[in-house]
Amino acid sequence: MYAIIGLGNPGLQYAATRHNVGFEVIERLAFENNIDVSRKKFHALIGEGMIGGEKVILAKPQTYMNLSGKSVIEIINWYKLDPRNIIIIYDDISLPIGLIRVRTKGSDGGHNGIKNIISCLGSQEFLRVRVGVGEKPPGWDLSDYVLSRFTKEEIKEMVQSIKIASDAVETIIKEGPDKAMNVFNQKVRE
Repeated sequence: MYAIIGLGNPGLQYAATRHNVGFEVIERLAFENNIDVSRKKFHALIGEGMIGGEKVILAKPQTYMNLSGKSVIEIINWYKLDPRNIIIIYDDISLPIGLIRVRTKGSDGGHNGIKNIISCLGSQEFLRVRVGVGEKPPGWDLSDYVLSRFTKEEIKEMVQSIKIASDAVETIIKEGPDKAMNVFNQKVRE
């Protein structure tokens, strides 16, 4: 069993912002696999279903980004999951739009949601799918940037990037993280 958790902030004012791409990937996975992600539990909206013959929990924490670990630890404890069986999907400003990176462990990289998850789990060993949202422009406040919406030009690339991230999650489940890293960490913008 896998818990697939997309990070973001609840509320319409945050919808379609750079910080909410994790939610967008969960919504795509839910749509593609006919999983209803609307049940409120574990400080999240969750849904249970199957992907590639494997039982999965899809979750969108409703705790706000910086407290995502609260929801993640509740899900892990309830389902008695090994942290290596969770996949966290989140925005990454160090990657250009259109690129994703699959990792099996690592630091928080300055991402407060990941920092809180690491703190709550007491471990950096969990799967991640990092979705590039582009580097912060000079003179911008980081918070303002990650809470900004994509430009019209960026939206087309982000739609493709969300599809790629969704495909990467499915590959992790069906064929393992090594295969996903070999396939998706090579992807470049076309």
